[in-house]
Amino acid sequence: MAQLQQKLELALLNLDKLTLRSTLDEYHFADIGQALAEFEPKEALPLISMFSLGDRAKVFSYLPPYLQADVAGLMKRHKLAALFSRMDADERADLYNDLDEEQRAMVLPGLAQAEREDLRKLSSYAEGTAGAIMTSDYATLKEHWLVSRALKQLRLEAPDKETIYQTYVIDGQRRLLGTVSLRELILASPDTQVRELMRTEVVSVTVDESQEQAAKQIRHYDLLALPVVDEVQKLVGIVTYDDAMDAAVEEATEDAQKSASVGKLDETVDRVSIWELYRKRVMWLVLLVFGAMFSGAGIAHFEDTIASHVALVFFLPLLIGSGGNAGSQAAALMVRALATGEVDKNDWSKLFARELLVGLALGLTMAAAVYSVGVFRGGPDVAMIVSMSMIIIVLVGSLVGLSLPFLLNKMKMDPATASGPLVATIADVSGVLVYFGLASVVLGL
Repeated sequence: MAQLQQKLELALLNLDKLTLRSTLDEYHFADIGQALAEFEPKEALPLISMFSLGDRAKVFSYLPPYLQADVAGLMKRHKLAALFSRMDADERADLYNDLDEEQRAMVLPGLAQAEREDLRKLSSYAEGTAGAIMTSDYATLKEHWLVSRALKQLRLEAPDKETIYQTYVIDGQRRLLGTVSLRELILASPDTQVRELMRTEVVSVTVDESQEQAAKQIRHYDLLALPVVDEVQKLVGIVTYDDAMDAAVEEATEDAQKSASVGKLDETVDRVSIWELYRKRVMWLVLLVFGAMFSGAGIAHFEDTIASHVALVFFLPLLIGSGGNAGSQAAALMVRALATGEVDKNDWSKLFARELLVGLALGLTMAAAVYSVGVFRGGPDVAMIVSMSMIIIVLVGSLVGLSLPFLLNKMKMDPATASGPLVATIADVSGVLVYFGLASVVLGL
């Protein structure tokens, strides 16, 4: 990547189109887009401008969204409109949504009427839905066509479509009737009708379904593209596997951020503002501070027990940390299982019974590991208290970690919120109460 960076810098310094042309032949457009992300917008623009219009559109599609918007803001009206006209429909809509009102008004007049209408439609769908990541660059056939006519039509449409490996059969009202693969068309007799080849059991999503659901469908059925329909089953677009992959990465990133009790970031970590980082993180941290106060209250309640047996304090971080770790493990497994569809909310009781056994086994194992340390630090009584507490705390942490994602999912909240600090805080409070409560009973205080 460093070598590519140097070549681009040299081309920029000398405004050398020949060097740039050879670079295009040597590297993939994705690599060039990644290298250009290291340039400032005012440096990236002259480099991009030296490409042919077709290559410019391909390179532009691999730039990070923030750089696309910044570079577009520096471009002249006619050049920006020309770039829009050569971009794929879904990428064009994404860029359009990142522009301000003035830039949008500058772009639209330079597009053909059909392109303007398509752009307005694709950019109108809510973020996070299948409609927001679909493209209108798909091929369609009619059920009464012969294979010979279908193949002729696909040859004409192929240069302008994102994929023709799977084509969609529609009626006069654009209702989706079925699908047929290019392979089936090639192998069929030329005088065969499309209706004889098409599959009528079509997997599809509606425009309002989540992009996560679209990605799940593509993964589950091993599809190259997934048709998107409206409320009356009219075909309005397709979600391709590459866009589904991007959506899956986006969803995984969002879940990872939420699992650490951080809200979804609007930009990458290296570009998001300090204020945005503060705002996204502070709310949960403040709430968890108040949650941790219950731990302090529990410790205060058992001051006499602690004062009489100071050795108990040594094991407190170990116990509550073990409960938090066990809970975080269980929560992480359930959050991912719910996200991928491996389990649903009806599986809670079955999984609860399994986790009860697993948590008990984990607690017994960890209790055995700390018993000898308890004897050494506080004698047999303290060792017994620590071991019994370890079993209960790990068991409680595991069951809480398993149950919270299901509870949040039932409340129509994101299960990812259950992970990390939230589970750990609950485990801390329960750990303090269990440990010192058990100590008070056993030691007779």
